[in-house]
Amino acid sequence: MPGLSVDSPYRAPVTADIISTLLLLALPASGKTEIRRYLDHLDPAAAGTLHIGPTVQLDDYPYVYLMRRISQELRSLGHDPVFFTSDDSSLQDARDWGTLIRLLNEDYGDLTRPFTPPKRAAPWLLSRLDRARARVGAEPLLDVLAPEARTHLEDSLESEAADVLRSKLKATLPTLEGHTVVIEFARGGPEGTWMPLSEPLGYRYSLSQLSREILAGAVALYVWVTPEECRRRNQARATPGIGEDASILHHGVPESVLRHDYGVDDVMWLRNQGGGAHLPVTRREGDHFDLPVSVFDNRVDQTSFLRDDPADWDPAQVAQLHDTLARLLDPLAPASR
Repeated sequence: MPGLSVDSPYRAPVTADIISTLLLLALPASGKTEIRRYLDHLDPAAAGTLHIGPTVQLDDYPYVYLMRRISQELRSLGHDPVFFTSDDSSLQDARDWGTLIRLLNEDYGDLTRPFTPPKRAAPWLLSRLDRARARVGAEPLLDVLAPEARTHLEDSLESEAADVLRSKLKATLPTLEGHTVVIEFARGGPEGTWMPLSEPLGYRYSLSQLSREILAGAVALYVWVTPEECRRRNQARATPGIGEDASILHHGVPESVLRHDYGVDDVMWLRNQGGGAHLPVTRREGDHFDLPVSVFDNRVDQTSFLRDDPADWDPAQVAQLHDTLARLLDPLAPASR
């Protein structure tokens, strides 16, 4: 569809005032994926009023999904499970929260690097997972499988791995100048946990795993809902059979996972540590970044309508959302920092 045009009192900035990397952070079902979809549907003038260029979008959910598929296929062989012991369990090894970030680092770095596609997607993806695990100090799981198990995985997952590969190739650009890379991921810890969350849980840990290349130009938008509201919206959005660009907007997270992995999160705690306007991030390599952050208060829902067909979006809701985003993103733009 053509880009969505929105009347706004905000003036479109020059290219130099475009946000280069926007981290969208929130509990599941909070509205971050909906906001990402909204940004992707804006025409250049409307996006410019938000200091957003044409978007390149990265998300770790496809990797979580494939980790679950790997686990399912290995369990079907009677193999000891890897990643997840069941369809409604949390990660067996919490270091894999860092594995997911390392995969995003690689995706970001590959956006402008020459990339020769592999002949088959599944072997490429399985090896990527093991290499990313090694970078967070975890042992390989997939390259050490018995040949028959490895062959079964490669054959069973080729189609889904090919989807990931196609998305990666589609996102490749000659340059990121004038573009905004939007990176989405959810982190948290068990309900009732006191701050700070222990590594490798929470945003403090996962942000520390981001590459210097990402952090150097990054700002963050935190979409704030309560864990209770997160669980309610998660149930409301889970709609089987939705396809294409809306599918990620309608997946459900098991209740047990929401309570164990996302019962709390640490963004507000981190923000307090950063004086109220920044998220302090110390990378594993020792260098430090203060990420500018704005908080989108979505406890009263402003975003669920974005799951509908864009042709059906209510103009009044769109205008309200756009003005809220403009107010929150303006202080994150380069000229404001």
